[in-house]
Amino acid sequence: MRLAILGAGSVGTAVGRRWQRSGHDVVYGARDPEAERYHDLSAEARVERISAAVQDADAVLIAIPGAGVESLLDAEGETLGGKLVFDATNRMGGDRFHQISLLEERLPNSRVYRAFNTLGWENFAEPVFDGERADLFYAGPEGDDRPTVERLIADVGLRPVYVGAGPAGADLLDGITRLWFTLALQQGHGRHLAFRTLGLAGDGSEHPR
Repeated sequence: MRLAILGAGSVGTAVGRRWQRSGHDVVYGARDPEAERYHDLSAEARVERISAAVQDADAVLIAIPGAGVESLLDAEGETLGGKLVFDATNRMGGDRFHQISLLEERLPNSRVYRAFNTLGWENFAEPVFDGERADLFYAGPEGDDRPTVERLIADVGLRPVYVGAGPAGADLLDGITRLWFTLALQQGHGRHLAFRTLGLAGDGSEHPR
């Protein structure tokens, strides 16, 4: 699949590298792809203007700081229209980390899933713990896209766990994100920390990626 990543920080590049290892065609979208900050990244993947990166993409990962989501939608909302979109952003400092209502309002023809926001990037780079894949909780609409969403999560090396749709599902993810921050940072257990749910149908015993 052709996958566009908007955001070349730790989360975007960790997920992008895992997708490349799984055989996907990964391209990064940037406002100024010629900027010096993308020089090293361009040696391992294409960096193009956002509109060019998204145009032919089968799915798009938004992995920018949460405060930049609205300006991204102002500039590129038409470009993102009709796409399968992964929202990995967290807007820090407010009552909610997620902006799912804004995304669904501004991208009414897109299929927006919230994923890759509940764990630190270290767990995308190294998702296997003692031979077991960590879980990645995600939220989004029921429908034909879910098998693709779960495949792309699995291609990062994580086990997908669905929690629901709309703001209610996104609120559940916010709670998981807060739990991760509490354990990893406030209690000092370290950022390479993830979750594993026991007793789910499908025990996740497939070979770790």
